[in-house]
Amino acid sequence: MILHLFRRTPRAATIASLYGMIVAQARSPAFYEGYAVPDTVDGRFEMVTLHTVLLLSRLEIGPADLRRLGQGLFDAFCRDMDASMREMGVGDLAVPRKMRRIGEAFYGRQAAYREALAAATDAPLVASLNRNVYAGAAPERAAERLARYIRETAAALAAQDGAALLRAELRFPDPDRIARAALA
Repeated sequence: MILHLFRRTPRAATIASLYGMIVAQARSPAFYEGYAVPDTVDGRFEMVTLHTVLLLSRLEIGPADLRRLGQGLFDAFCRDMDASMREMGVGDLAVPRKMRRIGEAFYGRQAAYREALAAATDAPLVASLNRNVYAGAAPERAAERLARYIRETAAALAAQDGAALLRAELRFPDPDRIARAALA
């Protein structure tokens, strides 16, 4: 029957919950105050993208059910970007072109952040953050603080139990704590 198309599945609820946690973390005032991320549409896009990339990286190293969850999470990101553009008044004919640009930006950042996180030093990560998040003009030491947060977040996500993630039990580190420690 067609009714199954309108039912919310447990996996859909998990995806919605995880994506909601990503957006809530990305909107944390700490990023716009302690890390000097621009409090703009672009700055918020960068933070949502960054947190999505970090969680997807964790989900991709797990079994098939976690990888499927990751695909659902990416789909939720795309739906959110589409809805946000429409809410900002982007016309129906322009949305596909803009979504293509968002997809290219996402995949470019994903590749850059993964490569930078695999590096032995923070220099590639700081350079990538300066280019993407700060548009080449990071305030003094802001990119270094954000790099420290990203490394700690990646480690925290790697340590989280896959079964817990399937139940939408996600924990991000406290960005305020990390920013204060970086300033000390």
